[in-house]
Amino acid sequence: MSIIIYIVAINLITFAVYGIDKWKARRSKWRIAESTLILLTLIGGSVGAWLGMHTWHHKTLHKKFRYGIPLILILHFSLICYVTWTRIFF
Repeated sequence: MSIIIYIVAINLITFAVYGIDKWKARRSKWRIAESTLILLTLIGGSVGAWLGMHTWHHKTLHKKFRYGIPLILILHFSLICYVTWTRIFF
């Protein structure tokens, strides 16, 4: 149960951080580092990152985000499927 809470929380945080960075970009404020955005994605926030990119049209032209975020999302989904599969059958 705690893993589900973690996944939901990290995705909500990641989604919010992408929105905050877009807000800062529009106002020429100090921005959130791209490495922070990628790190949040890697540690479980891939759904939040993907939704944040498309909701706010943020970082959609950067190749490392345009291709990297969906790749990380696929890897996370694959990992969840693998863990679920091995728990059921082994």
